[in-house]
Amino acid sequence: MATFHLQIVTPDGGFYDGEAEKLIVRTIDGDVCILPKHSPYVTALGTGTTSVVIDGKRRRAACAGGMLAVMKNNVRLVATTFEWAEDIDVDRAQRAKDRAEQLIAKATDQRELELAQARLKRALTRIQVTQI
Repeated sequence: MATFHLQIVTPDGGFYDGEAEKLIVRTIDGDVCILPKHSPYVTALGTGTTSVVIDGKRRRAACAGGMLAVMKNNVRLVATTFEWAEDIDVDRAQRAKDRAEQLIAKATDQRELELAQARLKRALTRIQVTQI
C-alpha cells in the first residue's frame, strides 16, 4: 500500500517519525483524512481522536491543538498535546474530567467557563480514545 512520511511532534518531543498509510485528525473545521499524494494543506488542529494507520494497523490517540501541514507527501502534525491510547492513564483522565466539571459549576465569568470547558473536552477525549 502507498504511504507518506508522517512526523508527529509536541513541545515535549517526537511521537512518531516514519511512514503511514492514513491519518484522520480533528481540525478546527472537523475531521480530515490524509492519504498518500494529498494536495498541499495547512490547518489548525482542534481537540479530538486521531487515527493513524501504520503497516496496516490502526493506532488511536488523543490530540489537542496545534497545526497540521501537508507538502509533497510529507505530513507534519505539531500538537499541543498528543497521547497514544495505550499511554493514557484512564483514572487520571477521569479525575481531570471531575475537576473540570467542578470548575464549570463554579465559573464566575465567561473566560473561566471557556477554560473549564476546554479542560473537560480534553479529558473526555482522552477517556473516549481508550474505550474505542
